[in-house]
Amino acid sequence: SGLLPRAAVFRTHGGRARAIECGDLKIDVAFIAAPSADAYGNINGVTGETACGSLGYAFPDADYADQVVAVTDNLQPYPLTPISISQERVDWVVELEKIGDPNGIVSGTTKVTKDPVQLIIAQNAAKAIAASGLLQNGFSLQTGAGGASLAAAAFIAGMMREKHVVGSFIMGGITGLLVKMLEEGLFKRILDVQDFDLEAVRSVRENPAHEEVGACLYASPFNSGCIVNQLDCAILGATEIDTDFNVNVLTGSAGAIMGGSGGHSDAAAGAKMTIITANLTRSRIAVIKDRVRTICTPGETVDVLVTEWGIAVNPRRTDLLERFKKAKLPVHSIEKLREKAERLCGKARPIPEGERIVGIVEYRDGTIIDVVRARA
Repeated sequence: SGLLPRAAVFRTHGGRARAIECGDLKIDVAFIAAPSADAYGNINGVTGETACGSLGYAFPDADYADQVVAVTDNLQPYPLTPISISQERVDWVVELEKIGDPNGIVSGTTKVTKDPVQLIIAQNAAKAIAASGLLQNGFSLQTGAGGASLAAAAFIAGMMREKHVVGSFIMGGITGLLVKMLEEGLFKRILDVQDFDLEAVRSVRENPAHEEVGACLYASPFNSGCIVNQLDCAILGATEIDTDFNVNVLTGSAGAIMGGSGGHSDAAAGAKMTIITANLTRSRIAVIKDRVRTICTPGETVDVLVTEWGIAVNPRRTDLLERFKKAKLPVHSIEKLREKAERLCGKARPIPEGERIVGIVEYRDGTIIDVVRARA
């Protein structure tokens, strides 16, 4: 609506960490919720009644803010262990009766989807990974915490058991399903920036193979090496994707801002193969466009689109196209899938937009790749 006095800046997880490291984003004071703390400022997120797991996204704030305030409802005797953020980074410790409602994390394990369409997409994504040749010992994977992503992870787990593959690490939105894969021996490590259920919190607290990592290590493009560069495969979602494989996860079909892009373009840039999973149509609107409304992840970093109607491969990846055809996967051009979607629901009329810029979309390296304009 354009109510803010100046444009909002949208950064990725890695892009925000980079901006803090480079001084582009100056933090005067960081308030960090601490499920456990001692009076000297050592804090963690894995103990206490409000335990939330990894505090990884707060690491750069603690490192670079002028003042760091740890806010806790569980003050423990010195020294607190384990330590996620240590005392030399913390200036103040504030004790409150309650720092928040833990129901968000105790609501139970994020569920694998039971939607048959989503299950078809997840199964096709797993088949694409198998056909790519990447599913070998040492395989690394990032997946989200959504139902379709978890379903894809479940199908991948079955393939790994069948082929006796042991992966190197898994990361992303950590849930009980991924913890189970670690404990079963399908992966050697979990690298964890954020947890999405209590099983993940338990695991990062108890299992030394489940490692808490910060946002800079996860995805900052300007340090000496980030984790996303070691990914074999990333499974990501999309609000829209266009025929150049550009992806939008920021604005909806009507142009409204829905939220940030998270680590979407970070993972896409680093992974050897980036898979986008999406329904061909949503609410009678085609997901594939001639051009997405807002570019969040550039098409040059996206390799594969998986829908319930088939799989499209970025023309840059002739190697994957040959492998998928050899495996008899349902491969189509992205243009053919767009035409199919438009036959099903028609071509949407573009929503008019005004001239005023209300949002600036930064790529992970700080370059501006798109803007969001106010409604006309």
